[in-house]
Amino acid sequence: MSVAVRWTIKVSPETDLSLRGFLGAQGMKKGDLSKFVEDAVRWRMLDRTVQIIKDRNQDVSAELMEAMINEAVSDVRAEMRNQTP
Repeated sequence: MSVAVRWTIKVSPETDLSLRGFLGAQGMKKGDLSKFVEDAVRWRMLDRTVQIIKDRNQDVSAELMEAMINEAVSDVRAEMRNQTP
């Protein structure tokens, strides 16, 4: 991480105590709270992105989805072979 940005967030006292207890039980130290929150935010963003993609593609058959994936993988592999000296 280059330059950190300071956030001000509010959580319930129960969440604060639970999280600090959890981090303490894991042997984590003072700065680990920020790392934990950043990791949680990244995972949540990934989870929401995956859900949006699943919702968008719910009407696509499994066979068509697999064919599209295989085509994309083949294209990337061909591109990688062409870039290798």
